[in-house]
Amino acid sequence: MLEDITSPADIRSLDSDQLSDLCEEIRAFIIDKVSKTGGHLSPNLGVVELTLALHRVFDSPQDRLIWDVGHQAYVHKLLTGRSADFGRLRHTGGLSGYPSREESPHDFVENSHASTSLSYALGHALSGYPGWTVAIIGDGAFTGGMAYEALNHIAVTRPERLVIVLNDNGRSYAPTVGGLAALANLAHYRIDPRYERAKRAIGRMLRGIPLVGETADELAGRVKDAFKQILEPATVFDALGLKYTGAINGHDLGLLEETFIQAKTYREPVVVHVVTEKGNGYQPAIEDEEEKLHGVPSFDVATGKALKTELKLTEVAGRALADAAERHPEMTGVSAAMVSTAGLKEMAQRFPDRVFDTGIAEQHAVTLAAGMAMAGKRPVVAIYSSFLQRAFDQIVSDVALHDLDVVFLIDRSGITGPDGPSHHGVFDLAYLRMIPNMNIGAPADAAELCAMIETSVTHHGPLAIRYPKGGAVSVPAIPAEPLSVGVAERLDAGDDVLLVAVGRMVEVAQKVAGDLAEKGVDAGVVNARWVKPLDPRIAEWAAPAGHVVTLEDGVVSGGFGSAVMEMLAGAGVAKPVTTIGVPDRFLPFGAVADLWEAAGMDPDSITRRVLGLVAG
Repeated sequence: MLEDITSPADIRSLDSDQLSDLCEEIRAFIIDKVSKTGGHLSPNLGVVELTLALHRVFDSPQDRLIWDVGHQAYVHKLLTGRSADFGRLRHTGGLSGYPSREESPHDFVENSHASTSLSYALGHALSGYPGWTVAIIGDGAFTGGMAYEALNHIAVTRPERLVIVLNDNGRSYAPTVGGLAALANLAHYRIDPRYERAKRAIGRMLRGIPLVGETADELAGRVKDAFKQILEPATVFDALGLKYTGAINGHDLGLLEETFIQAKTYREPVVVHVVTEKGNGYQPAIEDEEEKLHGVPSFDVATGKALKTELKLTEVAGRALADAAERHPEMTGVSAAMVSTAGLKEMAQRFPDRVFDTGIAEQHAVTLAAGMAMAGKRPVVAIYSSFLQRAFDQIVSDVALHDLDVVFLIDRSGITGPDGPSHHGVFDLAYLRMIPNMNIGAPADAAELCAMIETSVTHHGPLAIRYPKGGAVSVPAIPAEPLSVGVAERLDAGDDVLLVAVGRMVEVAQKVAGDLAEKGVDAGVVNARWVKPLDPRIAEWAAPAGHVVTLEDGVVSGGFGSAVMEMLAGAGVAKPVTTIGVPDRFLPFGAVADLWEAAGMDPDSITRRVLGLVAG
């Protein structure tokens, strides 16, 4: 049935039995495809009925569906005619793992960062667009402060034709008091026509009663509020005066359609709160308490276990952190909804009262850490690079301005691969190095990563350690010997060209130096280790070389190469400098090796470029 669906119109004529079969087919399809390609599994299994209901009631793309957490949009892609492309999901030149404006007119917002949909939707609704605007938010996104800023504004502006779908899958903030699932059987009556008629009847009756000291309207309001409390306790939506459905079963397709149809009858924003089960229909995902099947590599369908296992740099960092925390009781861990995936899992297991999960609230996480540091703690903010940039102002004003002992352990730095442009962590070197008091380390391997973590537990002032998504050959000795901040390592001397590399590009530089040697070019290699402060000896090592080439896994605009040029100029070393890194454009999704080659950052491309410099 799925292969015959080319647009949402194809599902509107299906009967209930056909829809039930289609739900099973979609789940089986997603499990099969993602088991081969990798991707976001559990979030999409939980929104099958919800997505079907949305596309049966609303008319996309005339009605705009805005997915807050874009990794929940696989079913949406299937229902908009893209099933044939799922074999290349997240692969170079294939199908994006997030909504993509280039792929389809049904993908209105290319969104993969959380808590933004309500702002997008409100801006759209306030612009007078004649169709409906539907924001689907959940999977933790409702913990982000930006969502509440938008919600507050929605309560003031109250545009028509705006529907907010809160997908509560157990990983989201619960806005009601008490258990949501237990309320599901009654809560949907809040927007039932009979409920609305009953409220109006009560109001008319009370207005006919003579009152002293209180108007009939005031009493009517009090009675109607009490009536709502019988059905479900008050919520933040009630406090804002927004029409709110209460929590309904997000896997009951008929109830979902009925609720969305009713929501369209109001001339004001409506919040539809659906309770779904993350991983629904696939037992390994349902039982996955550690979120291992949230985003997955290729895996065995029978067990849910990854087909390939390798030691991750994140795991190595986590072991080093937990060991350091054992020896330094002042250490705390802070995570923005990523304790298990950003290196704090082992520390949280051993010291659960010292690791704090803020939810998807990066700005709060950074300032929370600042407050801890002011109280004498040494917080480690473990976070992905692309998410840390959301808290730039807090890094500047709340941490660096006060010169606080906060450590930023920045995972997924550089080109990350299949998650695409919103997740490549290529901006951190540029925006962090401009901040006074900030120190920045970029280890070349797992041993240096552990050494820098050891450095961080006694270092004074803000310290950022950025490392890529990738594997480690082995776990280095822990605790490692700390590295002195600002001290680089010269690996090879060379007269023709000096390759000054940082982070994962050190290995590339060594490969390039070997290739150049075979072609008669004498190349030196420096492992800078620290982007800020830079080792002043780099200027001395550069002086005898004919050319200087910098290598970084970040944007060249204002990045590491710029720092080296500034140093050389300040030291009076007049040398031609070539900066190699991420070009001034957003890179697509795909295999890291393919993206490096496209950006001219792979060893062969660099070797050819250096040969051209030397020959010129």
